[in-house]
Amino acid sequence: MIVITRHTVPPEDADDFAVRAATALEALARRPGYRRGSLARAVDDPALWTLVTEWEGPGFYRRALSDFDVKVSAVPLLSTAHDEASAFEVLAEQPPAAG
Repeated sequence: MIVITRHTVPPEDADDFAVRAATALEALARRPGYRRGSLARAVDDPALWTLVTEWEGPGFYRRALSDFDVKVSAVPLLSTAHDEASAFEVLAEQPPAAG
């Protein structure tokens, strides 16, 4: 499963947000079932950021959120996300084509 949260961050808060997001990713990365994560900013709207994580399944993500370090580092950041669906079941994947 993937979790995608979008955040609107004023330009003057961008550096702080990036540091907090990196700290959140580090805490999440230590949890079982975590596969990968990334922080990105919209090319056409630098105030729009997204934090994307991939998990082995929804149970792993839910249990990760109850970890103390995640509650301290990630949950406050995740609570600033836009109020919209954020967890998605992956139904198809396509690796790069062989050269």
